[in-house]
Amino acid sequence: MVRALDLLQSLGTLLQNVSLTNEELEEIFPHSKNVNNNDSGSAAYLVYKTKKTCLENLRSLCETFSIPEFSDEDSIRKFCFRSAHLIFCTASSSSKLQEELMTPMEIVVIDEAAQLKECESTIPLQLPGVRHAILIGDQHQLPAMVKSKISEKAEFGRSLFERLVALGHETHLLNVQYRMHPSISLFPNLEFYKKHISDAILNDKMYGPYSFINVSYGKEAFHKCSQKNMVEAAVVSEIVKNLYKASVATRQRISVGVISPYKAQVFAIQEKLGSTYETQSDFSVSVRSVDGFQGGEEDVIIISTVRSNGNGSVGFLANFQRTNVALTRARYCLWILGNGETLINSRTIWKSVVLDAKNRGCFFNADQDKILAEAIISVLIECGRLENLFNMDSLLFRNARWKVCFFCLLASQNPIIIFNYIGQKLML
Repeated sequence: MVRALDLLQSLGTLLQNVSLTNEELEEIFPHSKNVNNNDSGSAAYLVYKTKKTCLENLRSLCETFSIPEFSDEDSIRKFCFRSAHLIFCTASSSSKLQEELMTPMEIVVIDEAAQLKECESTIPLQLPGVRHAILIGDQHQLPAMVKSKISEKAEFGRSLFERLVALGHETHLLNVQYRMHPSISLFPNLEFYKKHISDAILNDKMYGPYSFINVSYGKEAFHKCSQKNMVEAAVVSEIVKNLYKASVATRQRISVGVISPYKAQVFAIQEKLGSTYETQSDFSVSVRSVDGFQGGEEDVIIISTVRSNGNGSVGFLANFQRTNVALTRARYCLWILGNGETLINSRTIWKSVVLDAKNRGCFFNADQDKILAEAIISVLIECGRLENLFNMDSLLFRNARWKVCFFCLLASQNPIIIFNYIGQKLML
């Protein structure tokens, strides 16, 4: 078959590259005529010889192997299944393989096995002839989606993978991670994997590896059964803009992932970014929820935690597995945006995240950066939150050289003006 394909390709190449008259072509292709063998050096004879060899090879194919006769598409599909040695499919669609008269499968490999319901995992395990099953997954990350609270309480979403681990079945840990910078993997490795994971990537100073950016001026807002934080969205937009400028200046290809646990925040960030970066070949931005990012990875990951309140309420942000997914999507750089005080008061895994960043010297205030501070001021004005700006220590007046305050004494009604010049107060 390979020889026949090569000959056909050679014949086509010859016909394209040689110039033959109509009379010569008529001598080559009709069965009743042959090219004069005495003219063996001519282009017409070379084409004729190639054609003849090709036809002889094609005729011999029928004697070499039998070609099945197909009458419809169903027959072709069954033939492919019977002849296949490797079949790739989803766990649920593997049930269709039961209907095909196929060679028994000896080995079944189930990927993302920790994200399948136990009943789903049993579907491929029932294939005829299965002697070995390999389950690949991570029970420390998100399980199967179960919307029913009753079913969730009954552990309907538990995977066969998780059950076997709980029963003490021997597991083989793939203990070398290639995705993340060591500074990024340090906390998840310690918190979720008990320091059993080693790093294959050397310290790369291409990007700043890890930081928690405290956005204290943020304010969570309930929007269509979800939460959003417009100040954090503005900070994300500004960071992405600066990354794009750096990418253009250094001519480096950068992929950015923006993650938030709340759909309203995902939409807010998408709207803020617009379509600016969609046509850029060397700079890509993907904005998704935590659940939508499971299994994904990008060079730079920016996490917007959204929650910002005085009582430390963080809702389902506290989910242990969801936190693990969010913190392990970056290859080189991970920046976490959030209200540090809210997250510490939450007494959840996020308290540990913030304290870990402080202990490692990776905790920064967003308003300390001039560009981010300007972005925060702009969004506060847009949202009408002027009360956050009209005080002596606000972002608007923090770096001002002169500060003027007016006070009225009830007795005299005379104003007292206080001038503040580089920390020195003068009273008039």
